[in-house]
Amino acid sequence: MRARPVASVGPLCVTLLALSLAVGGPAAARADEDDPPTRAARLAFIQGSVSFQPAGAQDWVAAPVNQPLTTGDQLWSDRDSRAELQLGASALRIGATTALTFLSLGDHVTQLQLSAGTLLIHVRRFDDQDTYEVDTPNLAFTVLQPGTYRIVVDPDGATTTINIRHGQGEATGGGTAYSLDEGEDDVFSGTDALVETAQYATPAPDPFDTWSDGRDDRWEHSGSARYVAADVVGYEDLDDQGTWSATPQYGYVWVPRGLEPGWAPYRSGHWAYVPPWGYTWVDDRPWGFAPFHYGRWIWTGSAWGWVPAPPPAPGAVYVAPVYAPALVAWVGAGATIAWFALGPREVFVPSYPVSRNYVQAVNVSNTTVNTTIVNNVYNTTIVNKTVVNNITYVNRTAPGAIVATTTTAFASAAPLARNRVTVDAHALAAAPVHAVAPPVVPTRQALLGAGRPATAKPPASVVSRPVVARTPPPPPPPSLEQHLQALQKNGGRPLSLAQVRQIQSPAAASRVTHVKVAPPAKTLITPQAARATQAAAHNPANRPGTVPATTAPGNRPGTPPAAAAHPAAPATRVAETAPPARTPPPSQAGSVLERQHLQEQQRLQSQQDAERQRVQQQQEAEHQALAKQQADAAKRQQSQAELERQHQQQTQQLEQNQALERQQLEARQQEQHRQQQVRVVAPKKGAPPSPPPKSPQRKPPG
Repeated sequence: MRARPVASVGPLCVTLLALSLAVGGPAAARADEDDPPTRAARLAFIQGSVSFQPAGAQDWVAAPVNQPLTTGDQLWSDRDSRAELQLGASALRIGATTALTFLSLGDHVTQLQLSAGTLLIHVRRFDDQDTYEVDTPNLAFTVLQPGTYRIVVDPDGATTTINIRHGQGEATGGGTAYSLDEGEDDVFSGTDALVETAQYATPAPDPFDTWSDGRDDRWEHSGSARYVAADVVGYEDLDDQGTWSATPQYGYVWVPRGLEPGWAPYRSGHWAYVPPWGYTWVDDRPWGFAPFHYGRWIWTGSAWGWVPAPPPAPGAVYVAPVYAPALVAWVGAGATIAWFALGPREVFVPSYPVSRNYVQAVNVSNTTVNTTIVNNVYNTTIVNKTVVNNITYVNRTAPGAIVATTTTAFASAAPLARNRVTVDAHALAAAPVHAVAPPVVPTRQALLGAGRPATAKPPASVVSRPVVARTPPPPPPPSLEQHLQALQKNGGRPLSLAQVRQIQSPAAASRVTHVKVAPPAKTLITPQAARATQAAAHNPANRPGTVPATTAPGNRPGTPPAAAAHPAAPATRVAETAPPARTPPPSQAGSVLERQHLQEQQRLQSQQDAERQRVQQQQEAEHQALAKQQADAAKRQQSQAELERQHQQQTQQLEQNQALERQQLEARQQEQHRQQQVRVVAPKKGAPPSPPPKSPQRKPPG
């Protein structure tokens, strides 16, 4: 689960969720390791010819908008083409003739393979646990701060150019790391030995930069951001396609406009099979990602409205919104497959193997629901595999809410526009509702998606081109055929991550040879050191036999001066500790004996430099570990204090409610007693009045 909290939920729900995550124990931790990622990349924009190859497939198909992407998926943007992918806290944009692969996409890890072309990354938020790594034929580039980064690999894969418009990063390869700062445009070559061949100032924006800036501006100034959690992917597309309005029951609700009569959620699109989630809804409309993978839908009586995961509220506890393949319930309508959108407070039950913590997170982060209810549903449906038919779903009886298609269309990614089935209303009303998707074995087309076969494909030399990685990526997914065979043996139910690992063949694992893990960097070159080296190399006075100049070398034309202050990189920089005076080069020696003496001094100095760097790095690592321990301890204390405060508030509220109930009970009892007294003394209707009592007579004295 992602640790960064961004989506607001009720205090009690989050308290219980936090406790369950904290006390789950080793068994829960092992189960969480086999949970699917809590996020997926969205193909948000396409211009020109963009092709898509699902993980494990050999076929390339035309990529549809709103296609979810995950580990192993590949994209190719042909000539005069471009595309945008969204990841919640970041956007990835590729230019023409670009080959991009998701080597790994997890809750905190984004590892990309850029074999050729242009990739622009805009990172809005960056947590301590987050990793953004771009592996190219020459180097592995790591993002260190929020910012905007442009990486270009030339068509032959000979050079990689990194332009940091904002932020800070690090390029690693061949045992050397280069610290890169804002405002630089660095060119690297080599694979076994990484060499910086040129360094320039940031060039003026080209049309690709201008287009990217426009997409960023649209994202940063979205009006929907006021109503939706920041990690909900695709909310900016709602701005011009509907209206937001406040409701007393559900808060702010988004109502789409411009829809055809009879429209209902999950009606215009197709079902693709996307491992590890299984059947996944891909909507046809440009705005159709956020409302179908986050939040809930509600029929307002006159229109459909989307109830989102709300944005963070000051002082509250948040859980990052978790991506879901489709938030629907399923109707057993004979030979057809039918479904309808879940409403607020209704529990989504994944059909893919997950842990209890995952089910809690995917529900609590997307709607207001009590974790006790979620836990009961998990035990009943997933653990005990019991079918429950007595749940009342708010959207089941809404006009046109239930959408049906044939099993063949469902299992082959066929468009619903041409394959909807009309089912008798009485049959639908009497049909049972299931929380879990039906176990239908998908066809090969379902894993490829609804796209037609693509004519534009990357050249074979680009596909087989090896890249350099800093982080070892996971093994490639099994082939599409292997996955289909395993699904048939599993009865159409999605495979767990453990089952997927069992069917990964040696042939698939051999594909990892296209990724070469770079050796650990022993030298970190800072921007100042790199500029000094380049200036010295271009200075005619620094030739063999010439005494070096004592003045500082000038910068090459077009190279910006060293920045006055830059955020420190996590690694220890070589230039951070002043080294001892350098030994003159052996070329300046006047005799053979002196040359040998200078060479020995150089060797000793190199050993001292390496040892000094090792000590600095060890000290920095120890300092970071201590700082992390202190931060973790502070977070635990803060969380414990927050839990205690909420417990006190809940106890006080409970006592107040009990006192109020006692007062109301006493008042009712007094009123009942008074009414009973009135009935006892009141005369019966029609009876003569009773004569007054006779006073006793005294006898006269005798």
